[in-house]
Amino acid sequence: MRYIIIIMLLLMPAGEAYAKVVKKDVFYRPGNDVLEGYLAYDDAVKGPMPGVLVFHEWWGINDYIKRRVEEVAALGYIAFAPDMYGRGIRPKDAKSASGLAEILRGDRAVMRERARDGLDELRSNPLTDRARVAAMGYCLGGTVALELARSGADILGAVSFHGNLDAVNPEDAKNIKGRVLVLHGSEDRLASMEQVIAFEDEMRKNGVDWQVNIYGGAVHSFTNPASGNDPSKGVAYNEKAGKRSWEAMKIFLSEIFGKR
Repeated sequence: MRYIIIIMLLLMPAGEAYAKVVKKDVFYRPGNDVLEGYLAYDDAVKGPMPGVLVFHEWWGINDYIKRRVEEVAALGYIAFAPDMYGRGIRPKDAKSASGLAEILRGDRAVMRERARDGLDELRSNPLTDRARVAAMGYCLGGTVALELARSGADILGAVSFHGNLDAVNPEDAKNIKGRVLVLHGSEDRLASMEQVIAFEDEMRKNGVDWQVNIYGGAVHSFTNPASGNDPSKGVAYNEKAGKRSWEAMKIFLSEIFGKR
């Protein structure tokens, strides 16, 4: 068996045997802020890669969002999780996480500014194809991805996984330059179906290329195994919805980025 493996390695194209996902913390300083994001890319991919911003949940940049960044990178993209809170600001419990998230939700200008800081940082990387960048996010991060799009940022697409869809200024949707994909649980009490309907109306009135996928039986935070398995609590992991939404996201990115 050892000899078979050696032969297979020798038959691989140069460099392929040693391909790996490179992972690193990234410190960046927009203005007076010090932020700490997380970057990953597959070093086997040659030339500039499409870039994907991966915005974190209200927990900040933790192991879950880092895993998501790495999974996106494994698809052949350069993926970056911007820091929406600030270096060293990592909530330890739901109360502090909720407080930090509410500050951002209550000030969409600050939310958009931090999101754009992340976009600028990703675009500054020489491995990024600056003309092909998209944004995605989970829960709070889904809201951030949509707000970045509403701000008129030059991105090809925005994806929200179980994010809040409310808009402070619905008319801002006229600024959206790319496509929009919303992945939503049918039983999500934190982002009700009334909110979904209002979002659809917002997109429709402003001529956005949009789609909403609704997953039956799924509640809020359905992609995260750490959310537990009790839907009655309002947050719970749903394996089927998690897998289906991930596949929908992959198709969406391949459509907007085209061939590499």
